[in-house]
Amino acid sequence: MLDIQSFLGEHLDDLTRITKDVPLEHVGALTGQADNTILFENLKGFPDFRLVDQLFVNRAAQARVLGCSPTGVVPALLDVIRKGPLPLREATEAPCQEIVLKAGDIDLGLLPIVCHTDRDPYPYTTSFAIHRDPETSQHNQMFPRCGVLGKNEMVASFVTPTANRILAKHRKSGTKMPQAIVIGAHPAWELAGCYSYRHQDWWELELFESITGQPGEVTTCSTIDLSVPADASIVIEGYVLPDRTAQDGPSPGPTMLFTPYASQQPVFEVTAITMRKDPVYRNHLMTPFTDHQEMPRLFHEALLFDRLQGMGMAVHDIHFSQGGGSLCLVVQMDPTVDGQVTDALLAVLGSPWLNTKMAVIVDSDINIYDYRDVTYAIATRVDPSRDLLIVPNARAFPFDPSATPVAEAGGDVLDTRFPSTVGKWGIDATKPVPYRTSERRNYDRAWPLHWRDVKLEDYL
Repeated sequence: MLDIQSFLGEHLDDLTRITKDVPLEHVGALTGQADNTILFENLKGFPDFRLVDQLFVNRAAQARVLGCSPTGVVPALLDVIRKGPLPLREATEAPCQEIVLKAGDIDLGLLPIVCHTDRDPYPYTTSFAIHRDPETSQHNQMFPRCGVLGKNEMVASFVTPTANRILAKHRKSGTKMPQAIVIGAHPAWELAGCYSYRHQDWWELELFESITGQPGEVTTCSTIDLSVPADASIVIEGYVLPDRTAQDGPSPGPTMLFTPYASQQPVFEVTAITMRKDPVYRNHLMTPFTDHQEMPRLFHEALLFDRLQGMGMAVHDIHFSQGGGSLCLVVQMDPTVDGQVTDALLAVLGSPWLNTKMAVIVDSDINIYDYRDVTYAIATRVDPSRDLLIVPNARAFPFDPSATPVAEAGGDVLDTRFPSTVGKWGIDATKPVPYRTSERRNYDRAWPLHWRDVKLEDYL
């Protein structure tokens, strides 16, 4: 059985390991300063737990999960999509239930749940939650933030259309909605749960085997009828109440801002906490330059890569830049004819995902993971009067503070910021196409002699 314990053991030398005692309140600041997967091995007040964050923070970390090279992440994700879902199987044993706390033994304070900013009203879990449609019995997954209200209550943010549709059905019938929060499972479960394109007749977590090559094993929760990864470190079980809400936020979204600032979200009543005897608490820090920007966009990158390839584009890589707050997409490709970049910009700006607000297309000689190179391309290859594409009045990401909520839509639009509209823009930062030879040679970069042959590390 694959689990996060074995995954960390396999890659221990590649991680940033903190072996000194760390107060829980310092975890966020230390994580925010790390540019690698970070493992806290000694948490003050929580001797039974290790804590890990940033499992997807950059291409090297993502490659560890996918078992590929950093340059092969997007093609590997596309391969997962093409393999598609594979059946999950019932586990013969459930490590996630080695310890079971029910009734008066439930205490969320036993878990090292982190406050992410100085404005958080409570500590928040940020791992994935599992639900099931009461009409179709189809499982669903999302990544909510769940704030601790007391020993056995949380406030759960509902952020995806599918989860909100399921919640609406329970509210209509006046029934409690089963929910399980899964913390500290193998990162392939998390990656599978990030899939957000069409999957009407299958569950996101059924991509686990396509990612790992090994069957995904699940077990039934101890107090509710939901399936969860059997290898998980911690599962918080319970019911979302149809008639109670509490304040969620202010807490940062993927744009690294307090937008929306605060809203009323449903209360989650905990009926059990189950754990392994060697738990790893998985945190997803919700602040700048962390998994919170990288993770939800991974399959978006692969699907957009596939879309451009399908249009005959010589696309090499595609990336939602971390500093773009999940709103900025950079595409690396080699245009062959005039107008091709415009087609590519329209294709990605008109994608199904609202967060594609800004797109930059660069040539294959530009490193899309180096802000200096991307800035260089924009500075030297863009004439703003010619190379900018602006699309007005487009659908907007609710977490974008520059967007305008559509108040006429009614309901709680001003709180949720959905729907909103915003302009979108594309930047053609490519050189003239190859047949424009006289213009193209003006863009030859000046590199040192033997630049591609001599390596500094060979002389160190």
